Amino acid sequence: MSQSVCCAASPQPLPKEEATAIETELLRDYRFGQQQLIEIWGQACAVAITKAYPLSSLTKKQPTVLVICGPEQNGSIGLVCARHLRMFEYEPTIYHPKRSTQSLHQDFTVQCEKMDIPFLSYLPTEVQLINDAYNLVIDAMLGLEADSANIKEPYSGILVTLKQIKLSIVSVDVPSGWDVEEPSQDGIHPDVLISLTAPKKCAMSFSGKHFLAGRFLPYDIQKKYELNLPDYPGTDCLTEL
Repeated sequence: MSQSVCCAASPQPLPKEEATAIETELLRDYRFGQQQLIEIWGQACAVAITKAYPLSSLTKKQPTVLVICGPEQNGSIGLVCARHLRMFEYEPTIYHPKRSTQSLHQDFTVQCEKMDIPFLSYLPTEVQLINDAYNLVIDAMLGLEADSANIKEPYSGILVTLKQIKLSIVSVDVPSGWDVEEPSQDGIHPDVLISLTAPKKCAMSFSGKHFLAGRFLPYDIQKKYELNLPDYPGTDCLTEL
């Protein structure tokens, strides 16, 4: 089928190799900074969460959100997301068991600490997650760079817990535990997926609420990789697919 059909039809899913190549081009050729990209993605994730779970729709007494962050870029996106959620009057709590040694990632941690966002030293049990009145969990653990066939502690244990809880889960870009190239059969089942830049191949059969955060992407890159991205409404930084 021709790639020239209406761009609102459906985005072209990205294999991991092309997703990595696009990010490299953004950093090297278009002179985006890594901190800049993480900030764009993290803010867009927070906006997507406000659309999927408006404050008025939350049933708990407090708009509490548990953000689980990994050690690499996806975790930093989660930190930025938590900071913006705080500005949007949600009450994020962060679990960040393995922090990066890179100063860039440490900066995002400090920003959250300076905004008095609490950090947990352990992951609550399934019962505690519900009884502690969290409204939802944000999965910002592993992302594009992870090897789904070789997930180590503490993340393998966290995934076991996330499979058992009844709370809503929002995954950033690639649900943790999924192979980026194909949907997971036995991984977690998020209710919301926020794809960054363009949907990855694993998102092809995702049936929950699906947002795309990639309005910043230069037109030449969209054309080069035949992404077939949808139109964004008004001045929004994301769109629902």
